[in-house]
Amino acid sequence: MSENVLLEVEALSICFGHPETGPVVVDGVSFDLAEGETLAIVGESGSGKTLTAKALMGLLPHGARVSAGRSHCVVGNRERDLFKDGEHRMRRIRGKHLAMIFQEPMSAFSPLHSVGSQIAEVLTAHGTDRATARDRAIETLADVGCPDPARVYRAYPFELSGGLRQRAMIAMAMVGEPQIVIADEPTTALDVTTQAVVLDLLKQLSDKRGLATILITHDLGVVANMADRVMVMRRGKVVESGPVEAVLGAPGHAYTRRLIAAAPTVPHEVAVYVPPRNDVILSVRNLSKTYPGRKRSFGRAGPPVRAVSDFELDLERGQTLAVVGESGSGKSTVAKLVLRAEIPDPGAEMVFVGRHDGPCAGEVDIPSLAGAELTQFRRTAQMVFQDPYAALSPRMSVQDILCEPLEIHGVGTSSERRARAIALIEKVGLGAEHLGRFPHAFSGGQRQRISIARSLALEPELLICDEPTSALDVSVQAEVLDLLAELREELGLSYLFISHDLAVVAKLADRVMVMRRGRVVESGSASCIFDDPRHPYTRALIAASPEPDCTRRLDLKLVAAGAGEPESWPEPFRYEGDAAPGLVEVAPGHAVRCAA
Repeated sequence: MSENVLLEVEALSICFGHPETGPVVVDGVSFDLAEGETLAIVGESGSGKTLTAKALMGLLPHGARVSAGRSHCVVGNRERDLFKDGEHRMRRIRGKHLAMIFQEPMSAFSPLHSVGSQIAEVLTAHGTDRATARDRAIETLADVGCPDPARVYRAYPFELSGGLRQRAMIAMAMVGEPQIVIADEPTTALDVTTQAVVLDLLKQLSDKRGLATILITHDLGVVANMADRVMVMRRGKVVESGPVEAVLGAPGHAYTRRLIAAAPTVPHEVAVYVPPRNDVILSVRNLSKTYPGRKRSFGRAGPPVRAVSDFELDLERGQTLAVVGESGSGKSTVAKLVLRAEIPDPGAEMVFVGRHDGPCAGEVDIPSLAGAELTQFRRTAQMVFQDPYAALSPRMSVQDILCEPLEIHGVGTSSERRARAIALIEKVGLGAEHLGRFPHAFSGGQRQRISIARSLALEPELLICDEPTSALDVSVQAEVLDLLAELREELGLSYLFISHDLAVVAKLADRVMVMRRGRVVESGSASCIFDDPRHPYTRALIAASPEPDCTRRLDLKLVAAGAGEPESWPEPFRYEGDAAPGLVEVAPGHAVRCAA
């Protein structure tokens, strides 16, 4: 090994079952990692990148084993083979010399113990006394940017936001001051603004402590901002590797080029504003939703929470209106209110205008619907959920999943429903041979296609898509967005598209509404929002979208300026409490919440 190289992996192979007969899922992977270096391992789901990392940690899932290969790792002043160390030796290494930041902190943290006790356990497991472990845990929480580290230390995982949970997960990996950190998709589930801050945090910690980092991701925009070298994996094999500037600037393999082409980017070209056609399918006015405060001790209730405030929209038939914002902005609550999955506050006006030949012909007053009328409305307005694995019953075959809406609404005979199921599954790019399978037998992208097919079963006019691509790889994400665009043109669908990423909606949206803390802060045509963003929060969302281009780094100053509290925004956008300024039209069809 070279003097500053901490890790070398030679011809790693991983299989399930018997080494000679079991399927090989990682095949002949080799790489090295130097002190202070960040190596990005890139690939879509199933490429073997996470299994490669878990083999180094000794955390392979049940049934998987290292069938070939060696690893030379410098632990302290000794060199050892991690693949041959038993569980007892690996426990001495994990946390102290080698640590991992897991993809989903809510699953990685125990819900039964406080966050601080779990972070401190990393130290106590290696012989540190409890008082010292507590002090170092709080100090590390402060280092990773937690605003009140003592409170975070005492809190349970479910009491923290997604961004704070991820910071706590980073603190748990850093508290033992390891030499090597493996970050497995550390920002996949985060809003783009939070992602930008977390990426900057990881970069600062790496530079400050001289950490060697293995970054596992499917997002080449993240790679461009973080990595020194990149290794691209596909189907368990390395297809390309090298310095990040060389691989992203002049990719040699077709698969790498496809990943780069599929990466969502915020458009920079100017488009012409298209005036509305005045064929509105959904009109919303004065929409608000207030939830009662959380119960406290002695039966007291906390202050009520205003999730949505005075929301308004007009969605035209055949168009896509994107509602964009970070977690907690109220965008998903709007979707639930429109479908009457939640009851709006009094005074809300929501009117759906159905086709004259549809089940809900003419104007329909959504807040007043009940019973059979509400059921009929839900035939014409369907939803595609964020997580297809959670939305599809694991006990039902694909055919049963697609036929169930038809059975509930009494549509067709048994043979007609099966014929409809075949037509639906083929429309979303799968085949009739998939009807007998169950959801667990499909990839994430295929499950989302099945979810889309189910939403089309009753021939709806309005489709509400709630973060339909946030959990997918960039290549699969691009396929699903293309499918939604094709279905819109073919079936004349109207979309209300919910997302936290402006780069994702750029491909599909005709109009965009940006939400923050339950209010719309900017709205207009896609060309207005992308070519001439006015509000600091909109500018922050655009600046926080990473691109697979090493010459376009994240502008963290612009992100920080817009992602802060409303009282920190510059005039005339600043406000405190509920004293928000109104929406002001700054150009035809382009409105911004600011003082006139």
